[in-house]
Amino acid sequence: MKPTPGLRRQFIQSLAVMALSIIFIAVFGSYVFYAIAMAYLPGSISETWMPSRVEMIWIGCTIIAALGMAVFVAVRLSRRLISPLNSVAHSLREVAQGRLDARAPLDDQAMGETAQLVRDFNAMAERLQSMTREREFWNAAIAHELRTPVTILRGRLQGLAEGVFSPSSELFEGLLRQVEGLNHLIEDLRVLSLNDSGHLEVQRSRVRLADELGSVLQAFATPLAEKGFQLQQELDAGLLVECDAMRVRQALMALLENALRHADPGNLRVRLEQADGDCRLSVEDDGPGIDSALATDIFEAFRRGDPSRSRKSGGSGLGLAVVKAIAEAHGGRAFWQPSASGGSCFVLSWPLRQ
Repeated sequence: MKPTPGLRRQFIQSLAVMALSIIFIAVFGSYVFYAIAMAYLPGSISETWMPSRVEMIWIGCTIIAALGMAVFVAVRLSRRLISPLNSVAHSLREVAQGRLDARAPLDDQAMGETAQLVRDFNAMAERLQSMTREREFWNAAIAHELRTPVTILRGRLQGLAEGVFSPSSELFEGLLRQVEGLNHLIEDLRVLSLNDSGHLEVQRSRVRLADELGSVLQAFATPLAEKGFQLQQELDAGLLVECDAMRVRQALMALLENALRHADPGNLRVRLEQADGDCRLSVEDDGPGIDSALATDIFEAFRRGDPSRSRKSGGSGLGLAVVKAIAEAHGGRAFWQPSASGGSCFVLSWPLRQ
């Protein structure tokens, strides 16, 4: 599409054309008028400084033509300039009144800067509406995730207070698990909020990351084996990495918990390696895999590849979003790719040295 000339250029062009047209009418028209008058009405030409009646008519006609041309150019310019501004002003008032779906129509005759203003306003309104929808979605999702553990805690504590339940170690362990789940959810939300605001800080240090991750794998070995997973470790023991070891351990725990909830029992391969100057931590399972159409959204908060299956398996829907936040805080990225066995491979990659 051919770019629309800017306001300054169009003003200069329009005024220049108008000035040249008026000069042409005044000069060339005068030559034509006097040529005709001298040929057919020689007595109508005044020989003094005062114009004759015919010359006055010519002067009046010239002034009217010049004014008409000036008014035409002014109306054309104002229409192309004021109409988009009025459109944006009207839409702004609608947005201020809470109608976030208001959009300013873009006139085909709008000039460069005013047309860009309309496009920018519509983009801003679209972004504002999207952020509002996202906030409403977050509020509903957080309320949903908090409702179950809070309801369980309230019911158990009320039962204890009224004597319905007898105090026992099993009951208190169940309450403690609910509190730990709430604490985990709150920490995940805190990490995502800090990342969105640009305040998620990482305490980098040069560590032998395989040793740090080994403790996490050791802690998950039993629950993974109980679910039927065969854990395979491929950790580069000599790899020194500049990173926040605590945050990387948190990301690995999130990936392992995701596998526990959603992957089919089978081989679970955890790799730590160097690739193209980056440190790559990956967790790969044997299935069931993820639809490629959904793969771009699984690292967003409260997004699930299979909502019905995820609900049965549990989880808040924040684990992969936390992994992405930690990767971005290290200057890297998190992504998904299909595994050779038809499963999923979640990769956390960041530069070895900053």
